[in-house]
This record gives sequence, structure tokens and C-alpha cells, in this order.
Amino acid sequence: MNDQASGLRKMQNSAPVKVIAVSGGKGGVGKTNVSLNTAIALGQLGQRVLVLDADLGLANVDVMLGLRVKRNLSHVLSGECELDDIIIEGPAGINIIPATSGSQSMVDLTPAEHAGLIRAFSDMNTKFDVLIVDTAAGISDMVLSFCRASQDVMLVVCDEPTSITDCYALMKLLSRDHGVFKFKVVANMVRTPKEGQQLFSKLSKVTDRFLDVALELVAVIPFDENIRNSVRKQKAIVEAYPQSPAAVAFKSLAGNLIKWPVPKQASGHLEFFIEQLLEH
Repeated sequence: MNDQASGLRKMQNSAPVKVIAVSGGKGGVGKTNVSLNTAIALGQLGQRVLVLDADLGLANVDVMLGLRVKRNLSHVLSGECELDDIIIEGPAGINIIPATSGSQSMVDLTPAEHAGLIRAFSDMNTKFDVLIVDTAAGISDMVLSFCRASQDVMLVVCDEPTSITDCYALMKLLSRDHGVFKFKVVANMVRTPKEGQQLFSKLSKVTDRFLDVALELVAVIPFDENIRNSVRKQKAIVEAYPQSPAAVAFKSLAGNLIKWPVPKQASGHLEFFIEQLLEH
């Protein structure tokens, strides 16, 4: 009874958390760059942000920011420590949960292990406003688990046929098999705003014809040579080149993201912070 009372008090004292999965199907579309720059831009706006590197077998969030990691998610899953114990601090005060790299066992987690990991977030003591889940490339069970557990799925797509088809395949699986029907779209690495709109139109035409889903274009990120330079420096472009076109676009995305509503009730999927969602 004491444990139950403590749990209820924790739920009552906690605010709902926005949970956004960043995915896209294909690798190489800039998904991790979108995740990190959006997170850091949110941190610069005063938001408490946690980034989960959900590419469990090929982690790269810590590498992109030049951070040293002592423990990661593999230590949590082995029972050596709790999620709170592996959090590291990144730029603009954001917090990061690092994954591991080169571990086949992390890639081959069972659905039950995915569920256990997602549920573990409800017991965290670290407080934050936004959780950004940077998923792996592809359409594996792991990617699907993290997408369906999030409140919003933000798909990163660039103007390449393979990017569009892989993004479509991910939406098809999520809508057909997992009941996810709403997607936010980031048109990345485009030359002009018009090109970003045209890319979104291409994707919309295909989904309108074959899928029962709703798409929303939430950002158009321009191609920017400074992104490559910032990656070399192991910094996010919003910090390294804050006035560059891509950085300005990421800041605009972050400002809009703050206004996205938090669902008033759980959707029926396995979700991060399920207790908090139900409470609110």
C-alpha cells in the first residue's frame, strides 16, 4: 500500500511529457541531425529535453556531439543500473540517454524487452518536458515499437525516390498493423521552400491514394553546407552556426513544437509515461 501511495503521489506531481519519435525509414536522410538540432533548439527556449538514442545497436548521438559515455542502455537492460544513472548532459542543458554501438544483442531485443524498456521511462526521477526518440533506420520491430509508443511520429524525408518509398513503407506498416494514422513530416535538405512543398506533395499524393493517414508538413529544412561543417566539429548547427539557414529552420520547428498539444488520454498503444498520460 505504501508503494501504491508513493506511486500515486509521483503521478500527481508530474506534468505530462511530449513524446516525439523521429524516424523516416531510410538511413542517410538526416534523422539524427533533425533530432539533435530540434532538441538543442528546444533547450535554448528553456524546455527540459531528453533525447533517447533508440538506434540501440548503432548508436551515434553521443559521437555526433563529441560526448564521452561510461554507461548506456545495455547496462540498464542487464540490470546493472537504472535509466536515471546513464543520463549524460549535452548542449543547451539537454539530457541524453545513450545506446550502444556494435552490439547484436541490442539489435535483437524481443518485443517484451522493447516493452520493458519503454515502461521503464515511467519510473524515471529526472524531470523534463519533451522526450525525443531518435529511432534507427529501417522498418524493424524496434522502430515500430518506439513509433507506436510515442504521441507524435515525425518523419524525415528528402527528395530521393528511395527516401519517399521507405517513408511510405513505414507509414503503411504503422497504419495497417499498429493503428498509427497521423504523421508529421520534415522535408529535409531541400534547395528552396517550394521544393520542400513539392516533396511533401509527392508523399501526400501517394498516401492519399493508398493509405488512410493524415500528414502535416511541420518543417522545411534547407540544404546547408554548414551542417557538414558542424558535424566535423561534433556540434549541432544551431550552436555552431546559429544564423545559418538550417539553424533558423530548426529553431522555427522547435518554437512550433512547443505548441503541439499533449493527448488528453492514452491512445491504447504501449506508451512512454503511460501513467502520466492517464493521470492528465
